[in-house]
Amino acid sequence: MRSDYAKTGEMMEQKQLQLQPRLQLLADMVPLGSRLADIGTDHGYLPVWLLQQGKIPCAIASDIRPEPLAHARQSAQEYGTAGIDFRLCGGLEAICPEEVDTIVIAGMGGETILHILESALWTKSGRHTLLLQPMTKTELLRGWLADHGYRFVRERLVWDKEFLYPIMQVTAGKQAKLTALQRIAGVALSDDPLYGEYLSQHITRLQRAIDGMNRSNSVDSHEKAQELIKIQQELEQERRRLQ
Repeated sequence: MRSDYAKTGEMMEQKQLQLQPRLQLLADMVPLGSRLADIGTDHGYLPVWLLQQGKIPCAIASDIRPEPLAHARQSAQEYGTAGIDFRLCGGLEAICPEEVDTIVIAGMGGETILHILESALWTKSGRHTLLLQPMTKTELLRGWLADHGYRFVRERLVWDKEFLYPIMQVTAGKQAKLTALQRIAGVALSDDPLYGEYLSQHITRLQRAIDGMNRSNSVDSHEKAQELIKIQQELEQERRRLQ
């Protein structure tokens, strides 16, 4: 029988992966013991780290392109990680509902994420936790989720490389139709310590859009500017509430 000292030595020799803040927060939000699907896995860092830490027993890592999937296989080999099933496919096309209970879709546009979910209606069965991290069109994604049978469980914010990213945990369920403020500022972010900064970012972004519309001679642009001003005022009121 091999000694405990030998086993300890092997653990010390295994190269440990360090995650960037965005992936680390995603990893922290993955429930213990999950059967994970990491969609658009890229280098496979998320499932590799979770397996290294013993937080999950297995994972499916999928990507639509061969090169990122090859990088993920290389990461698993480099960090001595077993238990990952690598699949070349778009979205959830090659993944069966009973294989997983937690699905991460991160690092892509909100529109792409909603198209992936549109093609996998089984994600609304109520048996799956979805962790979604859009890079763009976050408002569009929030509104679509609420209108198509998904319920927000929680949201978190994280700074990574000078960008502030939202991460949404959703599951199947009824969600009231979102207001314009909720689509922009989030459904469950009010207790997040970065919420004030998130509001400030959106206030600044809306001001740029308003200034651009006001420079236009179009009646439609001026009407749209007035709509954005109302939303901006709601964001400012929300920010004052935190002070």
